[in-house]
Amino acid sequence: MPTLRGWAALGAAFALAILWIGFGEQLLLAVAVFLVSAVAFGMVYVRSSAPRARLTRRISPVQVHDGDRAIVQLSLVSSRRLHSAIVEDVVHSLGTASFVADRVDEREPMTARYEVLCKPRGVYRVGPAIVKVRDPMALAESVSSGRRADRLVVYPMVEDLTGLPVVRGQDPNVNSARANFSHSGGDDFFTLREYQRGDDLRRVHWPSSARQDELMIKQLEMPWQSRALVLLDIRAEAYSTPESFEHAVRGTASAVRHLYRHGFSPTLWSGGARGTTVSTTQAYGLALEELATVQPAAGLDFGSLMARLRRDGLAGGALVMVTGILDGDGISVFKTLSRDYYKTIVMTVSERENEALHQVQRAGAVAVASGPASHWAPSWKDAMEKTWSTATAG
Repeated sequence: MPTLRGWAALGAAFALAILWIGFGEQLLLAVAVFLVSAVAFGMVYVRSSAPRARLTRRISPVQVHDGDRAIVQLSLVSSRRLHSAIVEDVVHSLGTASFVADRVDEREPMTARYEVLCKPRGVYRVGPAIVKVRDPMALAESVSSGRRADRLVVYPMVEDLTGLPVVRGQDPNVNSARANFSHSGGDDFFTLREYQRGDDLRRVHWPSSARQDELMIKQLEMPWQSRALVLLDIRAEAYSTPESFEHAVRGTASAVRHLYRHGFSPTLWSGGARGTTVSTTQAYGLALEELATVQPAAGLDFGSLMARLRRDGLAGGALVMVTGILDGDGISVFKTLSRDYYKTIVMTVSERENEALHQVQRAGAVAVASGPASHWAPSWKDAMEKTWSTATAG
């Protein structure tokens, strides 16, 4: 099909033909015929040179956080020689990369790289890429689109936290700041449940799956003290600015990573029907992808949702509740859930502590306050050190 320049040439030819009719000047007709012939030649040229190419794409690193940069590498292999080939790849909502090659030899791979600033968090569609071949005068082009599109998942920014909450060890009468944790749970069979995305397929109980006509997973008993719940308050009313909510998401992601790295099997709740238990690397990726797309919700019945979550039987060593402005609903949820956990940490997006935060502190919670422009790591470290100084000796 004609390019923008080709359409302009056809338009000029049409205008020259009108002038020839009006003035009878043969030179005007000759130029009009030349322009039409040039566009026609270009269309025949690109049709005979239509690209038969295979495009592949590789994105690295695999895990990208908000503010990081990712490298996208494109490889083009053509079954015929191409001249003036243009490759365009689109990262939807982030930008477009274009590459021009004067010549692509037959079956000789052409490689191109470009860098993407991954900001803000979210899930982005990359591609499919397109290959354009133009005639020497760029009057016509043939476009071939790749069949493959990739996903670029930008996780929330995370911070390296220091210190763990004091939870009970194997002996319920003894406190420990370093309990015997396990990523995979205990060895004792506990129950059967339906398969959830991210579960290890090696734990499928095939006889029960055949009877139920759906995949059933063997749930092994997890040590009580290694269980944790990380709860993100997604109520829009709890945050004064969008930056406050983003800071809460960063705190949630940091807490999930920190607990998982240190042996906990945290369950993340960020608005879904049920939480996502992080006990494998794949489940960890799914949890962070959930946080990559989470958005605040208005008019949410927070108390009812948490009461339903508690009926699912979640309990364990640590509860981490991340919210913006701690209000009456937040305190009510704290009272509902904290009774099932040995230690509760309340992370609030605020520059200074308020009466509501002092109220949960008096009830035994560990308070971590951090403003939208601050970092969570220093406040978390200070709060953990205070709990160690008041822990009873074992």
